[in-house]
Amino acid sequence: MPILSNIRSRRIPPYLALAPVIVGVFIAADDQTVIVTVLPSIMLDLGVQINELDRASWTVTGYLLGYVAAMPLLGRMADVWGRRDIYAASMLLFMAGSACAALTTSIDWLVAARVFQAIGAGALVPISIAIVADLFPPEKRGVPLGIMGASAEAGGVIGPLWGGLVTRFLDWPWVFWMNIPLGLLVLVFLLMLLRPSVRYRAKIDYPSGGLIALSLCALTLTLSRVDALDILFAGYAAAAVVSFGLFVLRQRTSAEPLIPLSMFRAASFTAANLTHLLLGGALIIGMVTVPLMANTVLGLTPLDGGLMLMRMTVAIPLGAVIGGFACQRMAPRAPAVVGLALIAVGFGSMSGWGLDIADPSMALHLATAGFGFGLLIAPIALAATNSVDIGLRGVASAVITAMRVVGMTFGLAALTSWGAGRFQQMVVGLDLPLPLPGESAEQSQARVDEFQAYLTDAGLSLFSDFFLIATCIALTAIIAAAFMAQRR
Repeated sequence: MPILSNIRSRRIPPYLALAPVIVGVFIAADDQTVIVTVLPSIMLDLGVQINELDRASWTVTGYLLGYVAAMPLLGRMADVWGRRDIYAASMLLFMAGSACAALTTSIDWLVAARVFQAIGAGALVPISIAIVADLFPPEKRGVPLGIMGASAEAGGVIGPLWGGLVTRFLDWPWVFWMNIPLGLLVLVFLLMLLRPSVRYRAKIDYPSGGLIALSLCALTLTLSRVDALDILFAGYAAAAVVSFGLFVLRQRTSAEPLIPLSMFRAASFTAANLTHLLLGGALIIGMVTVPLMANTVLGLTPLDGGLMLMRMTVAIPLGAVIGGFACQRMAPRAPAVVGLALIAVGFGSMSGWGLDIADPSMALHLATAGFGFGLLIAPIALAATNSVDIGLRGVASAVITAMRVVGMTFGLAALTSWGAGRFQQMVVGLDLPLPLPGESAEQSQARVDEFQAYLTDAGLSLFSDFFLIATCIALTAIIAAAFMAQRR
């Protein structure tokens, strides 16, 4: 019996049944960003020196690896074994990883715990999208998908603030310990309100799951070293290409592939994935560039940079809900195109920022882009899940979610490699303003001021280029989004 019929037989409203699922997504998204504010405390407590920041940064990169690597396999397992049960298992994995992170006494073990934690967290979002498709008919899925996206984005926004609040009154391990009681509450209400999901008979292609996980991990590691171009970069790139080639070959020859390539024959599904890939690249540019610009050329504190970024991120959940309502009255391509246009307008306006940028103009530009990002959440999820058969919704949701993370990874690699090279080109031949023999203090200070002004101008020019690139990405994504349709 379909899960929708089970819910109705118990007279539990679908939105009530969805509530614990939404809360679980919020908790997992919170842990994705909470590490930002607690990392200094972790480094101090675990004896990690400031010159070992590359080791500490793997608490973030490792989470990204675990988050994306197992997503396709767990999405397919949710189709075959039941979405509610795999959601519960993923939450248990997330809780176990949280406990390991809280108990760790080594930065290396913390990274391992974060990877383990992220495997569970990464499965929650795609499975939740599939559960929405189970609970609601196609014409009513827009709003719950919007709410789901809003909860995930809100968790990411609250994460740094939550980490700062917890560490103010408690030690950093409590950031992870708090996930245990919260996760237990989610599991209790999940089992009470959501009946077991339908299971679709199929064999799970575990070797394909290992190949795609290896490919995604190798791709992430390759892009993390794109500015080095050393033997490790070549090895990671080769591993990514070979494992992905073997994965595609197995999908073409397997009787029951993990990710049926036939899904991509649907123009709407392919368009949704391409749009999400480009969207991830544009999003990471905004998430990194805005606080970095605040902390450098604008001379603001890290807290001010975070608050500046919040002018964009707080608008994303609002846009997600409104985008959900829009999808129930029109085809997904319409709000998607509008959202991308708003992103382009927002980033295009930011490209003209100078040292005198201030509210209300700054808030308006950031909120415009954030609202545009939010508008896209429900249309992309809806176009992807409604383009495939009911027994493939879990894996389709996993693919569409992983595509955004891959886009963010590509965008981050481009920022670190192209951005560094571009800045070096701007300052080539620029000498440090060291004191010269016989030079007065006033003359020396004038040269220092001139040097600083040149660096500031170079920085402004670089950040302007970043925002223009994000604008071009959004405009390019409009072409892909135009092919998104809803198959009823």
